[in-house]
Amino acid sequence: QVQLVESGGGLVQPGGSLRLSCAASGNIFSIYAMGWYRRAPGKQRELVATITSGGSTNYAGSVKGRFTISRDNAKNTVYLQMNSLKPEDTAVYYCKADTTPLGYWGQGTQVTVSS
Repeated sequence: QVQLVESGGGLVQPGGSLRLSCAASGNIFSIYAMGWYRRAPGKQRELVATITSGGSTNYAGSVKGRFTISRDNAKNTVYLQMNSLKPEDTAVYYCKADTTPLGYWGQGTQVTVSS
């Protein structure tokens, strides 16, 4: 099993920045990719960004150029640097770890973009 603990959410003004962290523990050697997803009020959960064990990244069009996903293998941690935040980025952000055959989710962290 894999355990994920997210941190870094909060309230920020439009145009501001936040960095989310997701620390993985447990059977981390089984993880082949990690990602960030979000669920806005009244909407379905959507992909934000993913990063593979080889370092390949993928972004949703709505965040490309503003968000950056990265990983620190020594700390077993994945980050999501969010810049130029917009009110429509308000959501609960979830970290996910992909293994074969299961995916594991964190508990979520709230990000609110408001003036």
